Amino acid sequence: FLFIGHAGTTMIHWVLLLSRQGKTRLTKWFHAYSPKEKARIIREVSNMVLNRAPKLCNFLEWKEHKVIFKRYASLYFVVAVDREDNELITLEIIHHFVEILDRYFGNVCELDLIFNFHKAYFVLDELLVAGELQETSKKSVLRIVAQQDALQENPNEARVDL
Repeated sequence: FLFIGHAGTTMIHWVLLLSRQGKTRLTKWFHAYSPKEKARIIREVSNMVLNRAPKLCNFLEWKEHKVIFKRYASLYFVVAVDREDNELITLEIIHHFVEILDRYFGNVCELDLIFNFHKAYFVLDELLVAGELQETSKKSVLRIVAQQDALQENPNEARVDL
């Protein structure tokens, strides 16, 4: 039995994808924040993450959250969770997201996320719901996203069977 967080699951508050230059490539908010708060969170967290030495730990305590991040190529995947949540589970969720993006785009890069950001959001929406991991199967997520792609390309030939 593994205890994850206070309710048995890891509660994610927000997800950020940042380039090494500090540009925000994707944001997903699971709580209501004002636009000013969002801008402040992005500014403060991106400064902390980007200025952190590569040899240091990928876990930071920030305000009432724990910030967990991982760098893949030129992108930083940054997630905020409750302080009580398991950091390693959160790193696994980040890695799971990256693996699905890799399979979907065929070795994902920053340009894929810039020009196909809506598809990255499709993947993230299938993976996380209300800040909790919803789907652990990569095949299921990829199948559903492929069906969404087919529906966009041929709206008249919509298939309902999942």
